[in-house]
Amino acid sequence: MTVLQIPLPEQLHEQLRAWAEREKVSIEQLAAAAVAEKLSALEQLAYFRERVGRADRKKFLDAMNRVPNVPPVSPDEPYAGSSS
Repeated sequence: MTVLQIPLPEQLHEQLRAWAEREKVSIEQLAAAAVAEKLSALEQLAYFRERVGRADRKKFLDAMNRVPNVPPVSPDEPYAGSSS
């Protein structure tokens, strides 16, 4: 485990302390969870940006043109592919 010292504005530290109390965890646990959550969001953003870079609009439109032009199935109707 690595120890990290981070200077925080007083107001941010107070909010962190208050939320840690509400969640019944230590300030360190809440801060570590917040960092993990933010890093996860950044990883997702990087993944989608990379995927957008590989997108091919023509292939997308070709695929969409193969979708049958039929009205949507009502949620109350059984799905044609179901076994019930």
